Amino acid sequence: MEKILIVDDNEGVREALSVLFEIEGIAAVVADSPQSALALIEREPIGVVIQDMNFKRDATSGAEGIALFKAIRSRDPHLPVLLMTAWTSLEAAVQLVKEGAQDYLAKPWNDDALVRCVRDLLKIRANLRSRTGTKDTSFICASRAMEDILRLAQQVADSDVPVLISGPNGVGKEKIADVVQRHSKRNNKPFIKVNAGAIPAELLESELFGAEVGAFTGAMKQRIGHFEAADGGTLFLDEIGNLSTLGQMKLLRVLQTGEFQRLGSSKTQRVDTRILSATNIDLKAAVRDGLFRQDLYFRLNVIELYLPSLKERVDDIEPLARHFLHKYIADGSASEFTDEAIQALRLYAWPGNVRELENVVRRALVLAKDSRITASDLFLGGTGTLSEHERKERIEIELALRESSGTIAHAAQQLGLSRQALYRKMNKYGIGVERQIRDEF
Repeated sequence: MEKILIVDDNEGVREALSVLFEIEGIAAVVADSPQSALALIEREPIGVVIQDMNFKRDATSGAEGIALFKAIRSRDPHLPVLLMTAWTSLEAAVQLVKEGAQDYLAKPWNDDALVRCVRDLLKIRANLRSRTGTKDTSFICASRAMEDILRLAQQVADSDVPVLISGPNGVGKEKIADVVQRHSKRNNKPFIKVNAGAIPAELLESELFGAEVGAFTGAMKQRIGHFEAADGGTLFLDEIGNLSTLGQMKLLRVLQTGEFQRLGSSKTQRVDTRILSATNIDLKAAVRDGLFRQDLYFRLNVIELYLPSLKERVDDIEPLARHFLHKYIADGSASEFTDEAIQALRLYAWPGNVRELENVVRRALVLAKDSRITASDLFLGGTGTLSEHERKERIEIELALRESSGTIAHAAQQLGLSRQALYRKMNKYGIGVERQIRDEF
């Protein structure tokens, strides 16, 4: 059942509205800031948002309410939003109604009118969902192409057929795998994610199928493999196109029979595991070139979901950028983009796709000197000097190291680099001399 989300920094307002909806039998949750409101939208089934226009003492412009409204729209364009406003921010509220907000209510509000309005919006929301299907709002998109992919991912989720998710690096293939799992009948079962292409050939069998004590040097205890760990659930094999020839053969056998043996064991085990896989490689071409087994390709590719590059779905750029802005925002950080910044984001080619966009927004939040991120803060299109580009790269590396608690493997993965490449860049910028860096997985 979807809930009402009440967003207001005034505790008295939050309590009064909560009691009102409780009396009327309407479930409600509350948030005292835009950040906590967006977090609740990510976690809870929200059907209507009632939001204030100002969230800081003495704020009257409505700028915070505008930013929150746009962030909500970027996550779910169909989520109804009611605005609560005093006369000082009335003009901003009226503008947002023109941009898609359902209505605005002046404080103090009329209880009966508010409840009627909320009930009507919940009915409209339910009817829309019954016609179009539930949209997974955890996957941010606004383009027709990605909405079609999202709809197909939800449609195929409830079957057990293998799904191959393809597309360039950084487009969100793992996110689509999450959507498929979340909407499947196995959503409360194990969901194991494996970078298949990164498993060394000599460790492949023990990683995928497990190993008995003494199966190889150093095997001091029984090891449960990924297939066994995912029994009854789903196994996501990322970078499947980089799997070795031996790995392809081993994987094909278990997909054909559902059976395997732990390394060092003669006992055959059987699993019920759904397979999702992802690749940035053209597997059809790899099959033609003899680099990938055709029979394995057909096993994996019962349904294919191809995710286009970000430059091919320009309408996704702004909502994704706003999503990342609110994901990484901190007290005192910029809370909005200028129009010129949005234009710069839309015109950029995004060779690194969504992953690059996320890094650009994180960096801009660090570099922004004002309450809004400008085009120059983004460092796109060769606008910075060499030293500025070096500075932004160093900031990206330090942010990644900080978020990964100094673990090289995790930071390298976040940056899209090998560990060796990250070490070279750290040496170039003198990073890591004063801190303890852990080279582990």
